Amino acid sequence: MSDFQNIIKEVKKAINGKDRAIITTLLAILANGNILIEDIPGVGKTTLAVAFSKALGLEYKRVQFTPDTLPSDITGFTTYNKDTNTLHFTKGPIFCNLFLADELNRTSSRTQSALLEAMEEKQVTVEGKSYKLKSPFSVIATQNPTGASGTQLLPDSQTDRFMVRISMGYPDSNAECKMLLNRSGKNPLNDINQIVTKEQLEDMQNQIRNVYLQTEVARYIVSLIQETRNNPLIARGASPRATLSLTHMAKALAFAEERDYVIPRDVQNVFVSTIGHRIILSNEALSRRLSEDDVLTNAITKVKIPRI
Repeated sequence: MSDFQNIIKEVKKAINGKDRAIITTLLAILANGNILIEDIPGVGKTTLAVAFSKALGLEYKRVQFTPDTLPSDITGFTTYNKDTNTLHFTKGPIFCNLFLADELNRTSSRTQSALLEAMEEKQVTVEGKSYKLKSPFSVIATQNPTGASGTQLLPDSQTDRFMVRISMGYPDSNAECKMLLNRSGKNPLNDINQIVTKEQLEDMQNQIRNVYLQTEVARYIVSLIQETRNNPLIARGASPRATLSLTHMAKALAFAEERDYVIPRDVQNVFVSTIGHRIILSNEALSRRLSEDDVLTNAITKVKIPRI
């Protein structure tokens, strides 16, 4: 059994019936990306993040975002030491390997923007000085559904920096029953074993970067992205950053299936979770009550699949 499968097996000790969400999250971490979880409270978002931190041997920190959370609460702050006549930087919780931004859409846009540089450039800037974050580094952010009390929409520039968006959803009756039995007298998180070290995880990320991408598959990826820009059901299509994210996720899936090259099926399997949060549906799609997943699933059928 590969390390990928072993990691999935360990996380499933704490999360029942959500295999797709677990696999997508791990693929995004391996692709050195960030994950956005949009869901109602209490479905296991925090448990998912803690489970991955244990299985991957990552330093984990969590911040509960509220309307009065300040940027310095995330990045850290500089203080003056009068004894030494120097400035001292106190690092914030963002200086870790896996950062959980809980209920990100409850806080102010100013605080939300404090995460942008960290997510994209793996560094933060405080009072004009830049500080590198630890490696590897990923953000798992949760947001309550749009319209929930005390929430506001994340800016497009922020959602575009998340490699994938997933939803946990309610568990089915069997999974919920198993959850109760697993928690009878113990915490299943305590049973999760570390499968890889941080150094091994970084090595896996480097291997994924080197997964081979044929010209035909690259053109297929671009054609899918172009379809989101020309589709009458989509008012605004995916960005070039989305093209890169889709490629990284496809490479991660190829690696997970123990291949050193990408095939069209890899691209198709990660297309919806990678692109869904980056598009805006047209009025026609909204009037027909179509979701982003519906429109993108249909878009896949309109693009010719290359022969490899």
